Amino acid sequence: MKTMAFASRNAKEILRDKTSLGFGIGFPVILLLLLSLIGANAPVDMFQIDKLTPGIAVFGMSFISLFSGMIIAKDRTSSFIMRLFASPMRAGDFIAGYTLPLIPMTVVQVLICFAAAMILGLSPSFNILLTVVVFIPAALLFIGIGLLCGSVFNDKQVGGACGALLTNLSAWLSGTWFDPAMVGGVFEKLAECLPFLHAVDAGRYALAGEYSRIIPELTWVLVYAAVVDVIAVLVFRHKMKSE
Repeated sequence: MKTMAFASRNAKEILRDKTSLGFGIGFPVILLLLLSLIGANAPVDMFQIDKLTPGIAVFGMSFISLFSGMIIAKDRTSSFIMRLFASPMRAGDFIAGYTLPLIPMTVVQVLICFAAAMILGLSPSFNILLTVVVFIPAALLFIGIGLLCGSVFNDKQVGGACGALLTNLSAWLSGTWFDPAMVGGVFEKLAECLPFLHAVDAGRYALAGEYSRIIPELTWVLVYAAVVDVIAVLVFRHKMKSE
């Protein structure tokens, strides 16, 4: 109950910032529109709507990381979090309270992205709902990255880590704009070692109905999400003790 009450408070804080919320949801849709126009006028397979949409959906989750990092960083630098440290909540309760309201927010963001894609020509199918489910581990990963950054950095530093660094990593190493195999070498190996490319590929396979190919890609994302979330809890616990 205490975790749910804390999650409710965090949800209100997120919804209060309507400008950032609108940008986080609207910007991926604008990108989808612009890149789909390129795909309509150029024979580039990567920019076809069925290949492009999962990549844009994963890229949009980097803004969720920014939300999660900013809210925990602002709480840490205010007297609010100090009062909460006197409560019986543990580090895991805090991280869960920050995570829970961001999951439905991510689902809404992904659904809006696919709704825009259907307007642009994506065929409606059950696989769209399956793709949304497949993206939940990726959502947990991005939320965990934001919470980890927010547990370590202040709100200005979180803007640089999640707003700049993570956005570029998820853009260039996810295979959204181009296939990393086209670059090859260290760049391709780095993309294959990180979870972003695997998250996009899992979504593309789910959307295409290639069900047997989903789990191998999704396993990468699940492992990364579990590791990042555990580290976030441990780091936040250390901050609780030190502060």
